[in-house]
Amino acid sequence: MSPPFTKPLAASRPDEATIEEIGRASQVRARRLFGRSMAVFTVDAGSSGACRLEIEALKGPAYDPERFGICFTDSPRHADVLLVTGLVTSNMASVLAAAFAAMPDPKWVVAIGDGAAGKGGFAGSYAVSGPASGIVPVDLHLPGEPTRPIEILAGLLALLEQILGRKLLTG
Repeated sequence: MSPPFTKPLAASRPDEATIEEIGRASQVRARRLFGRSMAVFTVDAGSSGACRLEIEALKGPAYDPERFGICFTDSPRHADVLLVTGLVTSNMASVLAAAFAAMPDPKWVVAIGDGAAGKGGFAGSYAVSGPASGIVPVDLHLPGEPTRPIEILAGLLALLEQILGRKLLTG
């Protein structure tokens, strides 16, 4: 019997310099926009769990987003950004809408993974409401199945840059 195979962390994680560069840039932009850390709330609207696992990996000590001012919150009432994973099931559509409604303005939504974009094996099923954008306004979509932690971190930076760009244009 052969021993179980596990992939070494170093093989699946970008180098610390890349994480640090993206994280520090996010921190500067979040402080400029909010004057504080950015608060993130997540909703799994019906995913396979793959993207959810990647978000959990991002939250862990290997990436440690809190050192960059990216804090995950347990309440949408404290959130600036909503991360949505999965093709939205009929049962989760009202939950997703309620979470979005509970967030204070201004608020932004990032759809994580192909499922949140309406793709996947269950698209068109009677049990599915559709993509996240059919329930809440999505500001940014990060493709992939799953979307890796570094891509989520880079996506949050892209969202901040997009918001600041709009803010500069509108005054």
